[in-house]
Amino acid sequence: MAFRRKDIPDYAVNLLARGTLGMMALLPYRTRVSLFGRIFEHIVAPIAGWRKRVRSNLAYVMPDIPEAEVKRLTRAVANNAGRSLIEIYSGQEFKDHAAKMPITGPGLAAMEDARASGRPVVLVTGHFGNYDAPRAALIDQGFNIGALYRPMSNRFFNDHYVKSVAEIGSPIFPSSRKGQVEMMRFLRGGGVLGFFIDNHTSSGVEMDFFDKPAMTSLSAAVMALKYNALLLPVWGIRGDDGFSFEIRTGEPVQHSDPETMLRALNVELEAITRDHMDQWFWIHRRWKPEIIEQVQRRRAAAKTDP
Repeated sequence: MAFRRKDIPDYAVNLLARGTLGMMALLPYRTRVSLFGRIFEHIVAPIAGWRKRVRSNLAYVMPDIPEAEVKRLTRAVANNAGRSLIEIYSGQEFKDHAAKMPITGPGLAAMEDARASGRPVVLVTGHFGNYDAPRAALIDQGFNIGALYRPMSNRFFNDHYVKSVAEIGSPIFPSSRKGQVEMMRFLRGGGVLGFFIDNHTSSGVEMDFFDKPAMTSLSAAVMALKYNALLLPVWGIRGDDGFSFEIRTGEPVQHSDPETMLRALNVELEAITRDHMDQWFWIHRRWKPEIIEQVQRRRAAAKTDP
């Protein structure tokens, strides 16, 4: 793609990011992770407007939360985001670290049974903890795990970010038509595929998250039903030390209909977020009430049309 004048800001941001990430790579792993968390907490968050976003989201869904907790979360959420990004960019070091982490919950045994029988598996997670820690840990257990990702709007940064994600494990599939075709072929062949369930999706359905409606994709459940895949949640819960993880696998979700299945997973994501409020990405635009309102108006108009 040709370089355009309007690409200059994105290119500049990418150069700054690449330079910072390159310098971070020279530091020991634990120092690197800790420092990058603090950089995001004290520098990136205020510049990028993340503190305002965290406050806005919390005020929308939890208006009674104490101010002291709001202040804590504006710092801790950014710190976790910074740690997660530099961990992903740490490649083999992060893979080796994640491989040592305990894998808990009933999902691991269910995945092993599925692997033995050649049955596909659909894993769901959210923007929580470090969502790539489970992928790295399970790949170390011998699972062939693919992941669906949404390309970043900054194409310069996206190129090397995708390479870093792929270094943890491949295949990875972009959310394009071609990527989805390849993803379905991979799953049909007995692969393990990871999905996020907390991205805003205009074509999804309304599901309450923290008692407020959010548009939610049913794709993970649709895929599980279409290919008779095991469907279960998995979380990379960061430890109190800021470096360790618990890789927690949940109970497989019983096959029924896509909406019922996704609602069960959505409830689990909210529950684990309430237990670890500083680990969900409150900088994420999960709720878009203006879009919800438009969807509701269209549906109401359709019902009244002759």
